[in-house]
Amino acid sequence: MRIALLQISTNSDKMDNFALLRDAAEKAAEQGARVLVFPEATSQSFGTGRLDTQAEELDGEFSTAVRKLADELDVVIVAGMFTPADTVQRGEKTISRVNNTVLISGAGLHQGYNKIHTYDAFGYRESDTVKPGDELVVFEVDDIKFGVATCYDIRFPEQFKDLARNGAQIIVVPTSWQDGPGKLEQWEVLPRARALDSTCWIVACGQARLPEELRDERKGPTGIGHSMVTNPHGEVIASAGYEPEMLIADIDVSGLAKIREALPVL
Repeated sequence: MRIALLQISTNSDKMDNFALLRDAAEKAAEQGARVLVFPEATSQSFGTGRLDTQAEELDGEFSTAVRKLADELDVVIVAGMFTPADTVQRGEKTISRVNNTVLISGAGLHQGYNKIHTYDAFGYRESDTVKPGDELVVFEVDDIKFGVATCYDIRFPEQFKDLARNGAQIIVVPTSWQDGPGKLEQWEVLPRARALDSTCWIVACGQARLPEELRDERKGPTGIGHSMVTNPHGEVIASAGYEPEMLIADIDVSGLAKIREALPVL
């Protein structure tokens, strides 16, 4: 199966970001890609204002536009967005939280995965504004089963092993990895480790790194690029740099049963 990783850098307006998604998707479809993976927070990047003001259900403006585009191009689009969740009290503040959702749309699919492990680390508290999810998601395209995880989820091996036990052969991981000292080195290890843990292909697509003038202005995990495709042996077969980029990978899962027989970690 041909899969495209569309490493882009999104901004504050969800329909402006949809236009960016559409342009990248059309180019990937022209290359024959069947599944198109975009970053976490494609609908609105972190650090660009309140997420609840543009959060929408899966029949909202952004998600409906993605659905129509996927049908038009005959592809499956995987992209990060935000959906309404709940209301919580934080001191004297009432906060409308969202779900950090991965939208999966096309080929008869239109569903979401809500990020399970919120990024409460390195001084950032995603759970203040994002409700943690609690359900694994596996979907099927052309007889191949895909699992879904999001960014910080990649630090939790059991989620990836459970996805594999639920049938996943490829796990897509939209991300918006935080920049900073040592963060790239950590990122370069984690998809490879999760591939070995789960004996799955890992397709991790990140937000491109912000221009230098915006890095201090936007707080939180705004992206570091370095999208990659890793095979079940932990070998990187395609990777990107910091800048916006399209990666195309042809993935053959036919040998996966033999790999899992030889390395029965599940």
